[in-house]
Amino acid sequence: MSGVWGWFGGGAAAQKRKDSPKNAILGLRSQLDMLQKRERHLQSQIDAEDATARKHVSTNKNLAKAALQRKKGLERSMDQTLGQIGTLEQQINAIESANINRETLAAMEKAAQAMKQIHGKLTPEKVDQTMQILQEQNDISEDIANAMLNMNPNNTIDEGELEDEMERLMQEELDQKMLETGTVPVSDEVQRMPAVANGPLKGKAVAVEEEDEEAELRKLQAEMAIS
Repeated sequence: MSGVWGWFGGGAAAQKRKDSPKNAILGLRSQLDMLQKRERHLQSQIDAEDATARKHVSTNKNLAKAALQRKKGLERSMDQTLGQIGTLEQQINAIESANINRETLAAMEKAAQAMKQIHGKLTPEKVDQTMQILQEQNDISEDIANAMLNMNPNNTIDEGELEDEMERLMQEELDQKMLETGTVPVSDEVQRMPAVANGPLKGKAVAVEEEDEEAELRKLQAEMAIS
């Protein structure tokens, strides 16, 4: 229980320390405001005594002299007041600058703690290791995808079929161009030539066979005559 109250007490003390510069600045500004009011009041009195001395400088020298003496006293008080105002303004500026520096440092410390918490145990070596693992897993995924793709029989491609398909497409394209231009493809001209030109010379082959038969017959006749 004492720990809980100690915690609350510590929090209150910390808050009081935090508010101390603000309270000091407020107190200094309040005193500065009072001194500035006093400055205005003294200035009005000095102006009044100066006016009195000017008014009676020719008619009543004793009265004019007394006014000047009071003016001198007021001017001394004015100098003291102006000195106090300058001192307070310097103190306010100094405290404000120090408080800004402290708040800036506190913000930087919080930022440093946040960065430290974000990074944690993160190191360049760990990042490199993680990236290497990711690359390895990506390679494995790609290998698996390729293996599954190769297992599909529909993906087997026959090069002969591709060549036939290419020739068919090229012929269709050529025929289409010939139809558009009105000319006959060379392949069609060849097909329209006589069959003798396209095929083997059958008549010549028959004549050669007949000559061979006659030569064989004469050979037999010669052998029979000798016998």
